Amino acid sequence: MPVPAPSPAEQPAVLPDGGLTLLVIEDDPGGSLSFSELRGTAGKPVRVRTARNLTEGERLLTDDVQCILLDLDLAGVECLPGERDDGFETLRAVLRLAPRQAVLALVPEGDAERAAEAVRVGAQDYLFRDELDARVLSRAIRYAVERKRADLAQWQLTQSRLTAQENARLERGLLPTPLLAGSDLRFAARYRPGRSRALLGGDFYDTVRTPDGTVHAMIGDVCGHGPDEAALGVELRIAWRALTLAGLSGDELLSTLQQVLEYERADEEIFATLCTVDIAPDGRRAGLCLAGHPAPLVVRSGQAPYLLPQEDGGPALGLLPHARWPRRQVELGAAWSLMMYTDGLIEGRVGEGTQRLGQEGVVELITRQVKEGLRGEDLLDAAVTEVRELNGGELTDDLAVLLLDWG
Repeated sequence: MPVPAPSPAEQPAVLPDGGLTLLVIEDDPGGSLSFSELRGTAGKPVRVRTARNLTEGERLLTDDVQCILLDLDLAGVECLPGERDDGFETLRAVLRLAPRQAVLALVPEGDAERAAEAVRVGAQDYLFRDELDARVLSRAIRYAVERKRADLAQWQLTQSRLTAQENARLERGLLPTPLLAGSDLRFAARYRPGRSRALLGGDFYDTVRTPDGTVHAMIGDVCGHGPDEAALGVELRIAWRALTLAGLSGDELLSTLQQVLEYERADEEIFATLCTVDIAPDGRRAGLCLAGHPAPLVVRSGQAPYLLPQEDGGPALGLLPHARWPRRQVELGAAWSLMMYTDGLIEGRVGEGTQRLGQEGVVELITRQVKEGLRGEDLLDAAVTEVRELNGGELTDDLAVLLLDWG
């Protein structure tokens, strides 16, 4: 049977006084071995427990034991008919019982082959019985315990790296790919999760084109910043895409999304804001729905950037059980840029005080950058960079910004 690795939460036992506890499993522990002169770290005496078989050893194996000395000649594990126990099945049984403890194998005089095999099976070190004395055993115990600590630390580091790589691959796969084939609309996005070293946050967005030529864009924000909020944001985005491709829009779509949120959220206090825009095939008009979300910003040639109307919006998803979300028609014109964003863009600080940038501050910022000739990707990069600089560093909230260009 394989020897299981310890879980990442498990750590080698450490006694409050820095001493060591040794469990000796040998059929005659009081005979040829003497443990009275054993010394651990800083010269402290080693506490010794003795067991004559595996059953006694399992009973004496408590959390304060750091090292086990196992006699490989101990008859401990039953073998199949015709097989002989060479001690390694007993060793494997001990390793399964004690995944956090260092294990020393005690082998007969000069049996180097069994000694080396014991280390390959999983023991930290081996000792020859004829060479055993207090000095050698004390050194071997300290070495084995430290090697076990290093092995566990390396294993935990490897597991953490593998987990991080898996999470990164998963999160990249969950980031949306716009479905805009056949549309003249140009799409750009910037995304920054508030969580350190994360790829996804509670903000989410998506853009799809349906067979009738309408382009549907959405951006939303789940309250909170943890992995649960990020997972819920992904669920809402995927649900929005499926419902949109199925032909739902406006109030009907948002009502269904609210049901999804209510079923999937971990707490009844969790809510999500949302903004949806359905752009007509000719690009001149759009239907706007707001669920507690800031209104998009429009940039048109020859005009100052402005915010779309916010007055007819409904509440955030998950706040009111029978809420309604009116769908408002807005005129966009022949050529325009539409910026959709989450509150991470507008809630950054301005300077060292408590003042926030706000929607009006974003309008002023975009107005200045448009006058400087910035468009598309350059405009997005400049806007996010300046918001961070005004905040005095990285933003603590998740941030998502979309820019849709027509004409």
